Amino acid sequence: MRNEPETDGFHVTETDEGVTFSLHVQPKASRNEICGLSGNELKLRLTSPPVDGAANKLCQEFIAKLLRVAKSNVQIIAGEKSRHKTVTVRGATKEDILALLNKPSRSSE
Repeated sequence: MRNEPETDGFHVTETDEGVTFSLHVQPKASRNEICGLSGNELKLRLTSPPVDGAANKLCQEFIAKLLRVAKSNVQIIAGEKSRHKTVTVRGATKEDILALLNKPSRSSE
């Protein structure tokens, strides 16, 4: 089995329905983007402030857009009030998530 150094420690759990992985969210950023890994989590920068669930909503919308799935297919299953979240995405594969690390993911929204 080949180790890819850029994904060491980052775990994506794949099931028949989709994938589950960890995020580190930085709210109030200048733009929405994936900026690599932070420890064992995928790091997202989001423009929304962490007020009244706005950052969670934007997080779900941004991931859905990147993976080309419906927003309803992205669920935050842990960490709604934390920067450290666990997310499940129905209809996505482990390869889809790992591909996010290797392509530009900026959004003008």
